[in-house]
Amino acid sequence: MRSEFCRKFPVVSSSASLICRVTAVLLMIGAQLWADDAFHFRVESNLKAGVAKVDITPPADTPVVGHVRPTNGVRDPIRAGVLLLANEQTQAAIVTLDLINSPTEMVEALRDAIAQKTETPRENIMVAASHNHSGPGWTRESPWSREMVLKIGAAAADAVKEMRPVTIGYGEDRIDFNINRRKVINGRAVVRLDPDGPCDHRVKVLRFDDGRTLQPMAVLMHAVCHPCVFTWGDKLTPPFPNGFPKISADFPGEAQTFVETVYGPNTRTMFLQGCAGDIRPNLPGMPYRCGDEADIKWTGRSLGCAVVRSVDRSAVREELAKRKTIYPLKCATSVIPLPGKTEKQACEMQAMRIGDFLLLTMPGEPMVEYGFQIEKAIADRAIPIVVGYANGSLGYICTAESHQYGGYEPNMSPLLPEAEPLILNELGRLSDKVLADVFESFKPTK
Repeated sequence: MRSEFCRKFPVVSSSASLICRVTAVLLMIGAQLWADDAFHFRVESNLKAGVAKVDITPPADTPVVGHVRPTNGVRDPIRAGVLLLANEQTQAAIVTLDLINSPTEMVEALRDAIAQKTETPRENIMVAASHNHSGPGWTRESPWSREMVLKIGAAAADAVKEMRPVTIGYGEDRIDFNINRRKVINGRAVVRLDPDGPCDHRVKVLRFDDGRTLQPMAVLMHAVCHPCVFTWGDKLTPPFPNGFPKISADFPGEAQTFVETVYGPNTRTMFLQGCAGDIRPNLPGMPYRCGDEADIKWTGRSLGCAVVRSVDRSAVREELAKRKTIYPLKCATSVIPLPGKTEKQACEMQAMRIGDFLLLTMPGEPMVEYGFQIEKAIADRAIPIVVGYANGSLGYICTAESHQYGGYEPNMSPLLPEAEPLILNELGRLSDKVLADVFESFKPTK
């Protein structure tokens, strides 16, 4: 497309050429936005939603956690998202963070702030981290941590102002950059990129629409992979043997930016991490290397493209016709003691039902097999989305079988192998409670 300016005035200088190109691009963007705004569809729903995001980037010289290393700048922002949901019965909130974990003190502080700003019951608030290894750590004493809580509380208040009826579209796609990092050799597990090991390549995507335009109001993406593209690996491979020296949200941040660039400033994108305890980016080294700009673009844009494909596909007329008008919204939370290596470990788990979708959380780093087992148990009762690194920070949550072979994750885990059935049973009980499709759910509580 050439602009009217370009046709009327021949390009005689680099400045004029630049103006011509910029004008053409602006015209194309304007035409696309007009086309999106011209498209609208009717929304009949008992579900309301509001969303807000906020920049929570710390000072540029803040050391990053995960693979600890000093930094000398910021590559891309660290952000938080708040998605509020409400129907005629209750209200719930999902908070996503470009951080490594969700320590209990932080979860409690954020629940207090959000409950105060939104009147959402504290037990209906989910706080989930991406498990980013290139961001700051949270401590109650640090000025940045206190400021972060205030910012997220203010974002929740902004989300309240945006509450409006929505319907939900759903889609799945795939990524190819994640890989299992455990391999059993001679009866023991070693750190090794294992293409034959279990891995979940699926990307699950919810889009929330108010029907005013073709652009979604909010996008909630779910994938399974350690965000450690920028961390040191073998400490040998250039150009960053000691890890990328800048603060970053890693590939989930890159993917969020990509999706928001596609749909424009009125779309807010949030990331939920799955059962990624033994899944990492496929960056071969000895045993793996630190990534660079090419790697972060490959991983982030791969996820972003998968999300965009799912988002667009879920808005075609055949998919719109499948959307519900009634969305049950139910939450159930419990804290149970788990057998630990030195002492019992408190484990908070949560079930959040949003229509046909069932979000189940664990407060640490579950191995990928947990996701598969939980989905099999849920079967066709709901569309399960299993979220790790949420509502607490328990460390590695390993399968009983993995303890037989040892290795990094079981050795670092505070839990004993006997914890696995207790976790699965409790998540099943919470699922029954919010799905309310078994007789026990209707029994009066004593």
